[in-house]
Amino acid sequence: MGDPVIVEAVRTPIGKRGGWLAGMLAPKLLSIAQQEVLNRAGIPPESLDQLVGGCVTQAGQQASNVTRNAWLSADTGYSPAATTIDCQCGSGAQANIFAQGLIATGGARVAIGCGVEQMSQVPLGTAARGGGGYYKEPETWPWDDPPNGQFGAAQRIAEKRGITRPQLDQLGAESQKKAAIAWDEGRFDMEIVPIPNAPQLDSDGVPTGEMLTVIKDQGLRETSIDSLSNLRPVIEGELHTAGTSSQISDGAAAVLWMDSETAEQMGVKSRARISYHTMVGSDPYYLLDGPVAATQKMLDQSKYSISDFDLFECNEAFASVLLSWAQVHDVPMEKVNVNGGAIALGHPVGCTGSRLITTILHELERQDKELGFVTMCQGGALGIAIVIERI
Repeated sequence: MGDPVIVEAVRTPIGKRGGWLAGMLAPKLLSIAQQEVLNRAGIPPESLDQLVGGCVTQAGQQASNVTRNAWLSADTGYSPAATTIDCQCGSGAQANIFAQGLIATGGARVAIGCGVEQMSQVPLGTAARGGGGYYKEPETWPWDDPPNGQFGAAQRIAEKRGITRPQLDQLGAESQKKAAIAWDEGRFDMEIVPIPNAPQLDSDGVPTGEMLTVIKDQGLRETSIDSLSNLRPVIEGELHTAGTSSQISDGAAAVLWMDSETAEQMGVKSRARISYHTMVGSDPYYLLDGPVAATQKMLDQSKYSISDFDLFECNEAFASVLLSWAQVHDVPMEKVNVNGGAIALGHPVGCTGSRLITTILHELERQDKELGFVTMCQGGALGIAIVIERI
């Protein structure tokens, strides 16, 4: 039996839909993160046993085990096995749980948990509308149906918790402000792997011939409470706008796991471990309120209380999702998403879980703190919770 530890974690910058990374193929984008996480740890590729990757829309270039195709595209050997999983927005997080489990049970001594989503080229829903015919959810499961599924659920959560439009706008403004400060202060420098030679596209999606080195998240924008309050809701008569919802994005992230004894033998520093994790099903009517249920299960099953955590990362799929979770569990907002969240940074869905683990690890180290908590909602009315403990 192994003792799984995190030794390195990186992410790409996050591109806007149709933006700086829109011309990158998903396997190449993920490959850059996979190779960089090994390079930074000084681990030769032949030492890697397995990779587990998250990807939500497994169609086109993201089909046929994109995690394996990403690895092979680097031409650094064929021996590591790879698996791609889909549990919606939590895929990148669950990929790391699986990688941890492989090491804990002896299936690997060195593993990567990762995730990718190229949403510009492979939009959400592509797999459901593929060659096998249009996928139609049964009448007993109506809550994800377009066009109002997720926005409708975010509205129902807001109504349930008494969350107002000004509260949503406040969170949207704060996400942008915190992300801008984080970039200005270089807080993301240690976790970012630049993307060289990213092909640039014109407004019709045609390559222009220009190549760009992408070093920064693209979703940041100047904003204010006044400007957000003037945005029209995505669904007329409801609360959420483009300024209080996560951005459609492109990106990848990778976390390197090792057995602690193997890491010591190879001279690699053990930096953190996952000391608790769970994924739960939640009420489909509210669809995105999974962080509330997952956090409650963590509190019921573990030794931890909310006051124990130094930092929190709760994915900002919609502002009401985070505010609902914080309200129910009395989470101190000054410790939440301290470098901004998906409203500002973007939400490449299969990548985000790995991105959150990467970000909270680096921020715990930057602040010299010990304990972090990651949670996120997921399509299909799921929620995930992960406790990250520095070593």
